[in-house]
Amino acid sequence: MNILDAQKDMRYGYLGGGVGMFVSGVVWLISGIIALNGEANQAIWTLLIGGALISPISGIITKILGRPDKATSGNPLLNLAMEGTVWLIFGSLIAYGISQLNPLWFYPAMLFTIGGRYLTFSTLYGIRIYWLCGALLALAGFALVVFNVPFNFQAFSGALIEILFAPFIFLIGRKEVKL
Repeated sequence: MNILDAQKDMRYGYLGGGVGMFVSGVVWLISGIIALNGEANQAIWTLLIGGALISPISGIITKILGRPDKATSGNPLLNLAMEGTVWLIFGSLIAYGISQLNPLWFYPAMLFTIGGRYLTFSTLYGIRIYWLCGALLALAGFALVVFNVPFNFQAFSGALIEILFAPFIFLIGRKEVKL
């Protein structure tokens, strides 16, 4: 399987990743709503636990929408997908650790982690818009720190970016046909 076929297979199986991005955006939104109530620790755990549920929830939705929620066995990009998941786990651990020093650093660290992961999704799915999304997430993380944005508003930047990008990515994946 060449790289273009492998990307096509990933776009088909996972609807380009758009469903997962939308579910992730909703998790960010829920975390932000909890943060508005001044519950920093609960908001942090909401994003961490909700983040762990993104894959199974988006998998169910993807299957309901008629796609397999998996790639063809032997797809060489599956290794990159797993490596990106390991990066996400490591980055989440770092974000949680630094949040114990200063809760204001949690969401920016998560934005950097997820933004970096989305940069690899451009290769996974062959969808260049992931570069823009990843860069905007990282830029948002930087802006949150530079402008000292209050904790209870920070999660909404991740929610907004992912929820706005998800439909475009979903539509690209929806156009894909099985190999």
